[in-house]
Order: sequence, then C-alpha cells, then structure tokens
Amino acid sequence: MREIGLDDLVDIATGAAILGTGGGGDPYIGRLMARAALRETGPVKLTPLAELPDDAVVLPVASMGAPTVMVEKLPAADELSNAVEALCGYLGRRPTHLACAEAGGVNSLIPVAAAARTGLPLIDADGMGRAFPELQMFVPGLYGVKASPMAMSDDKGNRAVIHTVDNHWTERLARAATVEMGGSSTTALYAMTGKQAREFMVPGTLSLCAELGALVERHRATGDTAEAVAGRLGGRVLFTGKILDVERRTVGGFARGTAKLTDGSAELRLSFQNEHLLAELDGVPVATTPDLICVLDQQTGFPVTTEATRYGQRVTVLVAPCDPRWHTPEGLALVGPRYFGYDLDPVAI
Repeated sequence: MREIGLDDLVDIATGAAILGTGGGGDPYIGRLMARAALRETGPVKLTPLAELPDDAVVLPVASMGAPTVMVEKLPAADELSNAVEALCGYLGRRPTHLACAEAGGVNSLIPVAAAARTGLPLIDADGMGRAFPELQMFVPGLYGVKASPMAMSDDKGNRAVIHTVDNHWTERLARAATVEMGGSSTTALYAMTGKQAREFMVPGTLSLCAELGALVERHRATGDTAEAVAGRLGGRVLFTGKILDVERRTVGGFARGTAKLTDGSAELRLSFQNEHLLAELDGVPVATTPDLICVLDQQTGFPVTTEATRYGQRVTVLVAPCDPRWHTPEGLALVGPRYFGYDLDPVAI
C-alpha cells in the first residue's frame, strides 16, 4: 500500500481496532475524522519504514485520554494541526513525516487525518505494535528516544508544550493536563530521526490493519473470523461466550474495569485499563499483557472495544503475540503484568 484513500479507511479502522486490544479509541470516530480530511485533500502518501532517509524528522501524533470520554467529546479538526504546529515551533524545525504512536481505532486514523491536513506523508509503522494506556509504553522509548518535548492541544484551542526529565514524567504531567482539558487531548511527541524510526518503530502497521480488516470482511459471512484473525497474527482462540457483567469507571484519565463472560460451564474474566490486560479462566490466568487480548463480536466478526462492551453480547476472545521487544526485561518492566498491579509473570501463549 503506497497511499491511503477513502476506500481504505473501513478496513484500516477494523484492523486497528483488533490490534488496539479493546483500547486505542473508537474506530468509527477515527474513520469519520480521516474521511472528512481525505475528502478535502485527497489520498495521503504512505512511506514504508525501510525507505525513510536517516535525516528524516518523524513526528508521531495521537489522542490521549479515556476512550469512554472520546466517544462523546470528539477532537476538533484544528486540534491535529495545532499539536503539530506547537511542537514544530518549540523544536524550531518542520517534520518530514508523521507516524502513528500506537495501533488503535482512533490512534491509527488520527495520524491519517493529521497527514492530510498538514500535507505530510505518513510512515507505515507505529510505536507499540498494539495499543497501551500510558505514554512511556513506546518501543523507541526502550532505546532512549524521549517522549518530550511533547505538544498537546484541545477542542477549545488551548496548546501546551511540556519538557520533562523522563518519559514517566511526561505521562504524569500530560495525563493531568489531559484531565483538565476535559478527559481527552491531541498530542505530538517522540520526535525522532528517520534512522531511529527505522531501528525502533514497529514496521508495517497500517498495511497489517488494512489486511486484517479485509480478512474480517471476507470471513464474516462464514462465522470463522476469529480463527482467521488468530491465524494471521500467530495466535489462538481463547474463549467464546456471552458477556454476563461489565464493571467500568473512568479514573485518572483512564477507563478501568472488568468484564465477565460465560459459555455455560466456564467463566472468563477480562481486566482492562483502556486495553485488555489480563484474561482469567475460572480464576486461572490464561493470557496477559504484553501479548494481545482481542475481543470480536461472534456474529459480525468486528472487534469490540472496552467502552462498547455490553451485557448480553456474544463474543470470541483471542490472544496473539506482541512485538518480541516487549518481552525483554526492559519491556516487561514497562508493560508486563506487574506494572499494572497483577502479581504474576506473563503467561506463555
């Protein structure tokens, strides 16, 4: 795929929501924003990661905040260019390419809209290979790339640039500002060279999203979508059942909670902080962060986000391997089960 046009958005949104593991924002909202931008500007150029020159200036952009808030408080169109402009003004240089910070329903498509509105090409990559809830959870960050200086903007026209001592402080200060901005904001961060992006970003994300979306569309009539998706991602189906109960609250700028599923004889419990982090079958952990825990509607095959999870839905849960760099000691310290408060080691899949 060398460019992204209107006809590509549905498949990318579906695939991004699968890789978003329940988080990353509502794919429908991301698709609406990208469609509005592409209707004005035409297709966005997509640059394969391997073709980035060493001296390229790459700028990831993303929405920050609780997905439950973003469903009701849509980003304003100017937010995207405001965040990019604010960071460019601070850095004193212009980006040559934009990028996705993570793979997720909104956060794989907001960069498409930002690329359209700024006229910049987008790279076919992201910084996580999935979605994670906090800013420091970024593969290039494992290798010393700094999240700050970081720019933020909101729907009211406010802009802020923060410069922090490390990526954890970027998360703390940006999260507090996001809460004051109404629970969601638009960000530009992790500015890096083309050489750094080639070495540290996760390649092929948007192409994979489009492929997964097409896979869902192809298999939805036969009812074997979950098996097809799990096979493409090198994973497996964990559980199929009905959602019995959902407990969800917005705390500190995150959507936190649990969902209980049953197939009539066994119970699966999913725990999430924006994204699904832990799956327990009758009390026994069977899948954990950082591997991908994805929920698909049993009938349509479409991914179900944590904010859209409802009592009575019939779903299939699958698990798939994450980027292997997340399973290094440094990676697990950032995104392993213990970081999120679960006293257990990652479960092998």
